[in-house]
Amino acid sequence: MHIPDGFVSMPVAVAGIAVAAGSVAYAVKATNKKMGEKWIPLMGVLAAFIFAAQMLNFPIAGGTSGHLIGAALAAILVGPWAGVLIMTCVLAVQSLIFQDGGLLALGANIVNMGVVACFVGYYVYLGLASLFSKRKLGIMVGSGVAAWLTVVAASVACALELAVSGIVPLGVALPAMAGVHALIGIGEGLITAAVLSLVLAVRADLLELQKA
Repeated sequence: MHIPDGFVSMPVAVAGIAVAAGSVAYAVKATNKKMGEKWIPLMGVLAAFIFAAQMLNFPIAGGTSGHLIGAALAAILVGPWAGVLIMTCVLAVQSLIFQDGGLLALGANIVNMGVVACFVGYYVYLGLASLFSKRKLGIMVGSGVAAWLTVVAASVACALELAVSGIVPLGVALPAMAGVHALIGIGEGLITAAVLSLVLAVRADLLELQKA
């Protein structure tokens, strides 16, 4: 999912940087206005948890493996704009220190796994959770499906960027990326639902934070 340098064309990389920069700038403004400084420690803890969780791979079909993205989890707990900031921090550290994703491709990676994933995860979760009369069931189903869909949506965005860059035809990139990440997304959904189940048990108020 992390795009290395050389896998997207310069115009796509520049467009990704521009969209990511604009999104992050607005996210800072929106988060400051809605949440304030008192929630910075929680955002820091979430960023650290997601960063650590991404280090743990789980096996999928064909000998490949996947890991948690965490965008849905962040967006559900603190809202999509704060989630974008959290994912930007995680992705920037991975790129700058661990070379996981290229520096020029960082903008595209933030768009895919930050902006797209956070907003897809957040609004799919809200829509699905509202359909259930039992709150816990709604949270579990909504978060699980939303988290799964964030992985698929991010992979589709990545495939489009690779295709526009002329690296691989869309007819090849799209089914390959979406197919593998549909399997990875199952792990994402299960982990996200499990974490939110724990949050619901010990700090249910955190699930109302983004509504404040």
